[in-house]
Amino acid sequence: MPAPGWHRVLFDSALRLVVLPRGVHLDLGATAKALAADRAARRIHAALGCGVLVNLGGDLRVAGAEPAGGWQIALGDDHADAVTRPDASVALNTGGLATSGTTRRRWRHADRTVHHIVDPRTGDVAEPLWRTVSVAAKSTVDANTASTAAVVLGADAPRWLAQRRLPARLTSEAGDVVTTPGWPAERIAA
Repeated sequence: MPAPGWHRVLFDSALRLVVLPRGVHLDLGATAKALAADRAARRIHAALGCGVLVNLGGDLRVAGAEPAGGWQIALGDDHADAVTRPDASVALNTGGLATSGTTRRRWRHADRTVHHIVDPRTGDVAEPLWRTVSVAAKSTVDANTASTAAVVLGADAPRWLAQRRLPARLTSEAGDVVTTPGWPAERIAA
């Protein structure tokens, strides 16, 4: 079934209470992690005055002066292997970077492979076109939101990201890579 929509989530600020329709669950894990990276980088930079890179499970945010050549970020379908076996690496100089993907949290259910990214239009998992999408943006929250949206959007994702001037790297299920304008030059792993 299609998701009921964000407008069905109610917040009572006086009671600090979130009210959800029966049977609806809300997982803010990804957004909260991205927001925490944004806030932590700003606070650490403000306190210490140095360049900062905060990485919370693949949601990255930089603040202040970067090292020569920028912060070197390893990219991969599985963040646990990206440092030792990156698919590519990029230099991040400002803002945030986030990757959403379907390869790490994937399992079998009812004779098909499913993953954790749900298409709110259908209530089912997003169609398996992109296995990973990395997006650079002004904030980690923006990057995280856009990378997950791109997985859901499927074939429309490159156009959607380009229209919003969001540099991105999309890797298809077959391993083909598509980038949008502004994506930094990559070093491909050997």
